[in-house]
Amino acid sequence: MSETFRGRTERASRVPAPAHPERRREPLPWQQPKPSDEDAKAPARLQAILEGPSYREADQDVDFLNQDETRGLRLQLDYLKPEFLLQQHGIANTIVVFGSTRICEPRAAQRQVEELTALLATDPHDARLQQRLAVAQRILAKSRYYDVAREFGQLVGKAEGPHGKRLAMVTGGGPGIMEAANRGADDVRARSVGLNITLPHEQFPNPYLTPDLCFRFHYFALRKLHFLMRARALVAFPGGYGTFDELFETLTLVQTRKIAPLPVILVGEAYWRRAFDPDFLVAEGTIDPEDRELFWFAETAEEVWHGILRWYELAGRPFIP
Repeated sequence: MSETFRGRTERASRVPAPAHPERRREPLPWQQPKPSDEDAKAPARLQAILEGPSYREADQDVDFLNQDETRGLRLQLDYLKPEFLLQQHGIANTIVVFGSTRICEPRAAQRQVEELTALLATDPHDARLQQRLAVAQRILAKSRYYDVAREFGQLVGKAEGPHGKRLAMVTGGGPGIMEAANRGADDVRARSVGLNITLPHEQFPNPYLTPDLCFRFHYFALRKLHFLMRARALVAFPGGYGTFDELFETLTLVQTRKIAPLPVILVGEAYWRRAFDPDFLVAEGTIDPEDRELFWFAETAEEVWHGILRWYELAGRPFIP
């Protein structure tokens, strides 16, 4: 054996075994608290330090994260978590459905009318009951839109494709019309997304959402952003302030070309004609005639679906990129 080879062998034999990635044979000094036999007050003092707010890691300190000064971080997180998970699940194209949380399925609406009718029979002059019954009857008349939204959800779900990554239904995740749209997608075993919002009172998402695709936002602004980032169409059923908010924001963004134009369909012309009069706005000069052309009316799920396909045909753009 040559002297050179022998030297290499001896040096190699002196290389120590790698340290364990976590454990040590001997603990470091700070791995044990100062013992009470050295200072009787030490354990209590140490406990006060460990429980103090300054010792919490920043990302675990809810009180710190909820301060006004850290709002920017919360805005980032409100955006990033849904974005990350939607990408992870391959959700790239969506159809957004808005509508009243109060428009329930016809059976429930009919039951409410019957209950109020029975109550009113015991006290026919109760003005409050009369008003509640009148409202319940109007909800019953509009409950047909629950069925339309559910059927539309089925059409979107069937178009989602064999791998579930072409198209997804998105709603606010609540009851009423949103429930119906998510329920329709669930009927055909398609995925659908819900974008809930944190409110001061208790609320529950509807049960027909895909469990891994129901998100809860702190900020309305970030929720709106996620509604439209992947939207290929917006379908608005009869609704109240929340529906109007989302509808008019979308129309404003398209009007100003802040986002690319997309199909906007208002379901239920009779309702929308009374709730919102764009022809009056044109006549008053507060919007241009071309702004009236940013949406159209429909009555059935088939009309909505074929209208969206026709819009993309006229635009010369693929419905699903």
